[in-house]
Amino acid sequence: MRKIWERRNTEEGFTLVELLVVIVILGILSAVAVFAVGGVTNKGKQSACKADVSSVATASEAYYAQNGTYAADIAALKTAKFLRTDPATGNGYTITYTAATGDVTSAPACSTL
Repeated sequence: MRKIWERRNTEEGFTLVELLVVIVILGILSAVAVFAVGGVTNKGKQSACKADVSSVATASEAYYAQNGTYAADIAALKTAKFLRTDPATGNGYTITYTAATGDVTSAPACSTL
């Protein structure tokens, strides 16, 4: 019996408390990482929205400079080859173009995405 007890005491390993401490630390680190990455997508949407608004506004001004009037809609800017594609929709915002003034806005505003 003594030999069994001595053999068990010489075996090294981690205690349950040490393992629990490591698991808690890993949980805290993973929670911090999840919250840190969560804000990246919002900034990406804001940047994409601002880029789309800027692209349409620039195309609108170029169309005005060439033709003396603003384009009827975004499709006209695309037809005149001032835009390659229509601005993205379905990303949480919609680009609105006003033909009378050439104003370009997004709904909701890019800063609120």
